[in-house]
Amino acid sequence: MYAVIESGGKQYRVAVGDRLKVESLKLDPGSKLSLDKVLMVADEGGIQLGGPYLGSKVEATVIGHGRSEKVRIFKLRRRQNSRQQAGHRQNFTELEIINIAGKSSTQASKKTVKKAQAEKTPDTQSAKQVSDKGQTDKKASPKKVAKKAAGSKKTTKKATAKKKTKKKVTQKAKEKS
Repeated sequence: MYAVIESGGKQYRVAVGDRLKVESLKLDPGSKLSLDKVLMVADEGGIQLGGPYLGSKVEATVIGHGRSEKVRIFKLRRRQNSRQQAGHRQNFTELEIINIAGKSSTQASKKTVKKAQAEKTPDTQSAKQVSDKGQTDKKASPKKVAKKAAGSKKTTKKATAKKKTKKKVTQKAKEKS
């Protein structure tokens, strides 16, 4: 089971037991926090997608704070005798994922599969009726039916036979033969 969460404007794919470094948070080491910006949860039962967030939460423990490796910034303007040099170390908070909690995804995935199947059958039936009979279905909207009918028509390219042209024979060639 894994989840995709958002923290500090970045997205992370996490599972239980993972350690990750996120943008600096003002929390004491050892404290627990719950991340409620969960974009997706996946397990054996299926995938739950949020629009944009789900109602589930990911629980984590703060392990510590730190600073990442130094990034060197060097600017050079050629032939101007101009150079600038700087460095930057980004602060981070290290988290350990304890639990991924939320709605049971197996029940939700079964409902979404049933809804998807229910939505697909009327559209495909109406498209068949349009292409076979030339009539529209009362349940389907005219725009959908027109798009389905237009998409179902297959255009085939007709094979054209190559024309054979006679070779032109010049007078010199006639005289030789």
